[in-house]
Amino acid sequence: MVLTPEKGLRSTILGILANAVLAVIKGIAGVLGNSYALIADAIESTTDIASSLIVWGGLKISGIPPDIDHPYGHGKAEPLAATVVSLFLFAVAIAIAIQSAREIVTPHHAPAPFTLIVLVVVVITKESLFRFVFNVGKSIDSTAVKSDAWHHRSDAITSASAAIGISIAIIGGPGYESADDWAAMFASVIIAFNAYRILRPAINEVMDAAPTSEVEKAVRETARRVDGVLGLEKCRIRKMGLWYYVDLHVTVEGSMAVREGHEIARNVRAKILEIHANIADVLIHIEPSDLLEE
Repeated sequence: MVLTPEKGLRSTILGILANAVLAVIKGIAGVLGNSYALIADAIESTTDIASSLIVWGGLKISGIPPDIDHPYGHGKAEPLAATVVSLFLFAVAIAIAIQSAREIVTPHHAPAPFTLIVLVVVVITKESLFRFVFNVGKSIDSTAVKSDAWHHRSDAITSASAAIGISIAIIGGPGYESADDWAAMFASVIIAFNAYRILRPAINEVMDAAPTSEVEKAVRETARRVDGVLGLEKCRIRKMGLWYYVDLHVTVEGSMAVREGHEIARNVRAKILEIHANIADVLIHIEPSDLLEE
C-alpha cells in the first residue's frame, strides 16, 4: 500500500469550509449580540482558515516525488507548515489578549442571550471536526494534519469558555458585563497552549528527532524474521513528512559470500517496505558475526 497525503488534504478542505461558515456566523452574532468573546472566537475561526491553507500547501508540497535537488523528497514541508501555523496561533493569542484587556476596562452592555445558542452549535461542530481530522492525521501520521485538528479543539474550548462568560454576564446582571471579556482572555491562553502543542513535535521532526520506540520495535521485529539475519545492531529512523527513512545494521554469518550477504540485505529491505506502508526507504549495512565477536 502506498501512503499518500490525499486523506489529509480532504480533511483540511473540509475544515476550511466549516471554519468559513462558522466565522461568518460567530462574527455577525458577536456584533449583534454585543459579545467580544464571540467576536474573538470568530477571529480565531478566520485564522484557522489561513492556517488550514498553510497546512494544505504543506501537504501538497510534501507529496511531490523526490528529485535531483531533493533526493529524500519534500516531506519537511509538512512540519514546516505546522511550525508556521503554531507561530501564527501565538500571534493571534497575543492580539486577542490585548484586546480583551482593553474591553475589560471599558464599560459596556452584557451580551445578548441568543449568543449562547450560537456557541452551543459551534462547540458541537468544532469538537466533531477535531475528532474526525485528528483521526485522519493519526492514520497517516501527519504532524500538520494533527495540528489542524487541534485548531478545531481549541476553537471548541474557546467557544465553551465564551459560553460560560456570557452566561455569567447574563445571570449576574449589572457589574458582571466584563465576564464575557475575561472569557476571551482565557481563550487566548488556550490558543497559546495549543500553539505550543503544535510547535514542539514540528520542531522535533525538523530536527530529525527519533520517532517513538514503537516504530523502531516494529522495524526490528520485521527484520529479525528474515532468513539469514543473525542479529541487529544500530537502527536509526527519521521522519520526512508522512514517511520514515530507516538506517539498519544487520548481522549475518561472517563466512558467507558478499553476494549472499547482499541478498539478505535486499530481502530485509523488501520485507520492511512490504509490511510498513509509512516507510519510504531502508538503507541496510551488513555486519559479519565473527567481526563482532573479536
